[in-house]
Amino acid sequence: MLRSAALPLLPGNCFNSNIGKTKFHRSQQFERIKNVPMLCDKITPGIGGVKRFQKYPSIFARGEVTDLPPWIVFDKQILCFDAYFQETAQEREGYAFHVRKCKIFFFLEDGTIKVSEPKVDNSGIPQGTLLSRQRIPFPPPRHADFYDIIDFNIGNQVEFYGRVFKITNCDRFTRVFLNRLGIHVPDPINMPDDPYKVNRDKIKDTTSAKNPSRKNDRFSKFLKYDRKVLRFFCYWDDRESEGGFLHHLELHYFLSDDTIEIHEHIPDNSGREGGAVFCRRARLPKVFKELPAFGHDSPFTVLNVLSSGFTKGGRFIADPLNCGMDHTEYYSETDLAIGASINCYGRQIILTDCDAFTKDYYRLRCGIEDFTPAEHPKAKEEMPCPMVERELPPYNGYGTFDDSAAHCLKMIPVAPQRDFVKFLKKDKDGFNSNILRFRASLISKNPDDNKRFFIISFFLCDDTISVNEEVMPNIGFQGGMFFSRNKIYKPGQELFVPKEPDIYTQDDFYVGNVLVLNDFLFMLMDADEYAYRYMEVNCHEFPKSNILLILEKLREALKPVYKDFVKEYLESDAKKCGVVPYCEMRRKLKEILGDKITEHEMITIARRYNARKKERKMDKETLRSIVHTELKRYLFNQFERLLETFRHMDPERTCFVDRKTAYFVCRAAKVPIDKALLNVVLEQFPVNEKCQINYMDLMQFLNYKECPASAAVPINTVDTFSEFKDIPPPPIGFVNYEALLKDLDLEKDLKNQSG
Repeated sequence: MLRSAALPLLPGNCFNSNIGKTKFHRSQQFERIKNVPMLCDKITPGIGGVKRFQKYPSIFARGEVTDLPPWIVFDKQILCFDAYFQETAQEREGYAFHVRKCKIFFFLEDGTIKVSEPKVDNSGIPQGTLLSRQRIPFPPPRHADFYDIIDFNIGNQVEFYGRVFKITNCDRFTRVFLNRLGIHVPDPINMPDDPYKVNRDKIKDTTSAKNPSRKNDRFSKFLKYDRKVLRFFCYWDDRESEGGFLHHLELHYFLSDDTIEIHEHIPDNSGREGGAVFCRRARLPKVFKELPAFGHDSPFTVLNVLSSGFTKGGRFIADPLNCGMDHTEYYSETDLAIGASINCYGRQIILTDCDAFTKDYYRLRCGIEDFTPAEHPKAKEEMPCPMVERELPPYNGYGTFDDSAAHCLKMIPVAPQRDFVKFLKKDKDGFNSNILRFRASLISKNPDDNKRFFIISFFLCDDTISVNEEVMPNIGFQGGMFFSRNKIYKPGQELFVPKEPDIYTQDDFYVGNVLVLNDFLFMLMDADEYAYRYMEVNCHEFPKSNILLILEKLREALKPVYKDFVKEYLESDAKKCGVVPYCEMRRKLKEILGDKITEHEMITIARRYNARKKERKMDKETLRSIVHTELKRYLFNQFERLLETFRHMDPERTCFVDRKTAYFVCRAAKVPIDKALLNVVLEQFPVNEKCQINYMDLMQFLNYKECPASAAVPINTVDTFSEFKDIPPPPIGFVNYEALLKDLDLEKDLKNQSG
């Protein structure tokens, strides 16, 4: 329906625009201009058929910038003005109008205007949005035009639908924006005072209250001490009464409102019933005589000046002096202290201790420093009783000890659980089998048995042992499995007892030891290279392979005979090459130490100072160059994080970790080095008495930023450092006694003693 703008909007002045129309399709409303969807009525054809926008950014001249629609250029840009208007107050004494402050928002993207009035508490006026966002026309006779940006400035008056607004100020963005447009923005104008507010303030100053305020200001205390509670540990001894007992209590004093709450700790299986609340949260009176009367804590009292009728529209008078008010004294924070006694409705409660927050509060508030706990009595049922170990019936020989214990401990038997932590650490992992294999001979009175040799395997994951006999030709024995894998108990123990006997562990496996396995005597003669290597790497678990402990034992034994010991070595070394045969060193050590040194310890010394050691493929500096080249190839620079991880694994800050931990830390930090190369790098660092390496030296070795090494040609580290290409060390034939004497370092001690 269309109408003529010159005719009033009355029936008969409108006509139907669809009369005579034959096409009723929807016209195209959007068109893409420069890949931007735009309404067709926002664009006008320009020169040469190129369509241009009607509005341009106001900061630049026409045609100097890219043509963009205003809803993109001025998106989220709003001009804000402070204004006020006067509202007439009908039949009000002392003032004729109200001054109402508001804000005018002008949206630059589409020229719409919004007017809102900030809400004032208890104003009695519905405030908020006065005019919703819209385009506002001028008042007649310019009602065909709409307000634009140039119509708003400080000092201007605008009329919106019959209400005149006076603009007094604007924000900083509005001032800068108008100045860039070349519009001068005057200084802010002070808003006039509201006559109603001025008149109300005068009345408030001249009028005094008839009755004084009796309200206790607890709101400020609530804001200051909310959620702050003093906590005391206390007790109530009720054992003198019939059926009484000792009550363990906990008192909470709430600083926000001076209330007290008491809880009781009821032990489990004590046979007592009831809740944990001993006294509900409330103000606790110091003296309790009887139940208080109704209205005893009222802030004012009423004078009974009229006998009756004051509740039926009559009058009553409040007593400003509170003559009838009952003054009750309550416990406060100053009455609570360790060792103090409080009366909780006839029950004497003794305070014995408090928590850390309570101690800090009294230390800062009252300057108290002594918080020694008071003695807390114990009931008879709380006295510590000796722990009685559960005794199982003797083992009957069926199954294993673990199976018998599982049948006795539970009504429904379950399978015995193994030590999963030890199993996960010591189970087979790749080529690391965690199995120690020793070559042993059988000790027997039968001379034929002396020709038999066995392989004894000790499984570290569950301390089990298996024995296999070597196949020897022409001895009359078949060989193969001798004992299957199982736990083997040490001899001389009772088997049919409640507690499982001791079994053989890893401490019993070393070269030279004699084992009694199922009444067979085996002498451990030798071990494979993996067993020697494993025990040397984990020397903190195997003292027989700890070279530092062995050297310390040698120092104590060789101090009296050190000169003779060196002299015999020099006589044995006829060629003066610094080496002696292993059998000669073994004989001499056996003469000096006797049974104090084992065969395994002498093998450890010989392996450490082997004169025919396998030569290293490259020196330490060349290896460092290869490592730096690999790190630079993969752009690894997380040395700070790597050091942080090492320190996390070393909580005592000793700067030492074992090689296994260092290996896992490097792998977890994703150091781009092959496993074989990483193992070779870790072998370069000496170990302490606990078989640990200094990770600070390792960080200095890896950090190419602080200590760069010379460049090296990239090589295939997998093939070069593969463990499968390592040649096993040659058999021990000669021992480098010069290196042994140097590590013993007994010459300085002898010089100091002689001096």
